[in-house]
Amino acid sequence: MAAYTLITGATGGIGLAFARVFAARGHDLILVARNEDRLKKIKRSLSASYGIRVEVFSADLAGEHAPEELFHYVKMQGWRVEILINNVGFGDHNCFFDSNWQRHKNMLDINITALTHLTYLFGGEMRKNRRGRILNVASLASFCAGPYMSVYFASKSFVRSFSEALSEELRPYHVSVTALCPGPVATGFEKNAGLQDSRMFKLLHVSDAAAVARAGYDGLMKGRALVYYGWQTKAAGFLSRVFPRTVTRKAAKYVNGKKEKKGR
Repeated sequence: MAAYTLITGATGGIGLAFARVFAARGHDLILVARNEDRLKKIKRSLSASYGIRVEVFSADLAGEHAPEELFHYVKMQGWRVEILINNVGFGDHNCFFDSNWQRHKNMLDINITALTHLTYLFGGEMRKNRRGRILNVASLASFCAGPYMSVYFASKSFVRSFSEALSEELRPYHVSVTALCPGPVATGFEKNAGLQDSRMFKLLHVSDAAAVARAGYDGLMKGRALVYYGWQTKAAGFLSRVFPRTVTRKAAKYVNGKKEKKGR
């Protein structure tokens, strides 16, 4: 049975960077994203450049049955997912009550539910086979509460905690679980989340997606439970254990920088 690395959110940002890093190291890939045309273009490019097998699956992972459909498709094709990269996710920069509920729900469905379900399905196979690796993309946001990005910060806290717990549960089965925690990264995230009017991308160092993916790859292959990318993420991890939570959430409120609306 052919072994693959499966990457979600693979058509841009950190996901595409991961695809290139794994391809350059000879891994055959299953790339998952919504844009089928973009997936096919990336497939042709990576196959030609690195001589690897690249399979694609177009899906909106916010759909209730999408993870199971992906899992069953992979099984039907006779592919074995040896490495799972749960990368897909998005944020929203606004007061919780000023955002559309459906956007909040989609964020929870993608950032938490789809990631957890895919981990359950493919991680269960890894446990049975007693081999495999899982990387879940968390964030600097996972270390504290985040006013004006409350659902996103909470979702990334879940990802980090969930990943750390599974890293211990799966250790006896020779399956590693890694949470990658980068700060702001130069992708389309800023625009999609509506962060143009925040201080985040002005005050914090903005990392290169390729460098983040390389650090994630190295940490994953070493079996590390947590990968802090960049000095500010390492500092945030330390400070979150030292300072009271009232301090860290007020700091996050300042960095997120959303002005409160009056008269509500």
